[in-house]
Amino acid sequence: MESMQMMEGVIDIYMPDFKYWNNERSQKYLKAKDYPEAARAVIKEMHKQVGDLVLDENGLAKRGVLLRHLVMPDGLEDTENIMEFLVKEISTDTYVNIMGQYFPSGKVSEKKYHEINRRPHSQELTAAEGIARRKGLHRFDHR
Repeated sequence: MESMQMMEGVIDIYMPDFKYWNNERSQKYLKAKDYPEAARAVIKEMHKQVGDLVLDENGLAKRGVLLRHLVMPDGLEDTENIMEFLVKEISTDTYVNIMGQYFPSGKVSEKKYHEINRRPHSQELTAAEGIARRKGLHRFDHR
């Protein structure tokens, strides 16, 4: 957090990733049990510094936060909690990129990670954006 606070006035655009809300999943897949708490604190600080994403007349980002959420297989509970956090503690105007690029590789094919040994289904991606919309978010990056 100290490093983040030192960035105030230096950075115009932040593009944080927020993948897991659940501490157990975070510990299992990222080896970082405190990732959800750290992500929430850092995203709050980023938004405090630069606010919601502002685009110019050409659609280019000028200042703000663009949050990226990688949808994980069977991870819609994380999506639900992350989107609720954005609405309740950040802003309903948060600009969100819901991503379906997850691709299993490396140790994921081992038996202990079998539940994420697949790409997210298209229904999961559609559901993730639906969750975000139902929570009240409305600014999405579809590139």
